[in-house]
Amino acid sequence: MSEPEPWFPIHHFRALFPKMFSPKRNPDCCAFPPPGAQAKNAPLIKPEELPAWIIEEDADFLAFNKPGWVVCHPSKNGPWSSLVGAVREWRGGETMHLVSRLDRETSGIILIALNREAASKSQKAVERRWVSKTYLAILEGEMSEPQLVDAPLRPDTASPVLVKQCVGEGPDAQTAVTFFEPLYRGNEYTLARVELHTGRKHQIRAHAQYIGHCVVGDKLYGHNERLYLDFCEKGWTARHDAELALPRQALHAARLVFKSPEFQRTFSAPLPDDMRNFCYTRLGMSAEALQQAETLD
Repeated sequence: MSEPEPWFPIHHFRALFPKMFSPKRNPDCCAFPPPGAQAKNAPLIKPEELPAWIIEEDADFLAFNKPGWVVCHPSKNGPWSSLVGAVREWRGGETMHLVSRLDRETSGIILIALNREAASKSQKAVERRWVSKTYLAILEGEMSEPQLVDAPLRPDTASPVLVKQCVGEGPDAQTAVTFFEPLYRGNEYTLARVELHTGRKHQIRAHAQYIGHCVVGDKLYGHNERLYLDFCEKGWTARHDAELALPRQALHAARLVFKSPEFQRTFSAPLPDDMRNFCYTRLGMSAEALQQAETLD
C-alpha cells in the first residue's frame, strides 16, 4: 500500500520557492511559509487606536503597549498594516527609529526613538547588552519552582517551518539562557515572570516547550506546529478554536530597563485584556493577586 501524499506537495514548493530549501535541512521539509505569509491575516491599524496604545511620550521617545495582533515592521499591505508604518503616517511622515521589537503575537513594550541622538544612545545600550527585558507568560501546566534554562538553540531542520528553533548542539547552535519564575499557578496553568539572559529568536517560546510548559496559545511551539502552518495559509479556523486556549501566544513584554552609563530609563506596560481575563477566569487569580504579580518584584 503506497503512502499518502503529504498535505502539501513538496516538489511543487521546491519548484516555486527554490531558495527555501537548504542542504542542511531535512529534504522532506519545506521551509514554509513564504516570507510575509502571516501578514495577510493581520488587520489594518486604525489611526484612532494609536493614542490608547501610548504608555510614554516625550521629545525623544514614543513607547507603545503593542497589542498581540500587530506587526512591528512595514509589510506589502501598506503603512497601516504595521506599527512603525502606522505611527509614521499618523505623525505626518516624521523620522523615527525602532529600538525594540517583538514577534507579531507577543504584546508589550515597543520603543521608538524620535531623533538621531535618542536612537544612538538607546540602540548602543541594546548592542552592548545594557538592557534587561522582563516578560509575563501564561504557561501550560503548574510550575512549582523557578527554573533557569541554559540550553543552546539552533534552527529546527526537522521542521517544515523555516523560522522554528529548537534546543540542540552543532555549529549553528547559539548559547541561550532563560529564567522562569512562577508567580501564580492553578487549574493546570502558571503565570510566570521570564527574564532573558540572551536574546535569541523565539527564545522564551522554544525554552518553554523544551521544559514541558508551552506558552498558552502558541501555534508553533505548542503541541502541533500544523496549527501554525494552517493559520498562515487559512487564518483562524474551527480547529484553532478547539485546540488553543487563546487566539495568540500568551507572552507579554512587561518591562524594558536601560542601564547604560549615559542612558538609564525604565519602561513598563500593563497586561492586555486577553491575558488579564485569562488569569481571572482560567487561573482563578484575584485582582489583588494579579496586581501584585504585575509589580514584577
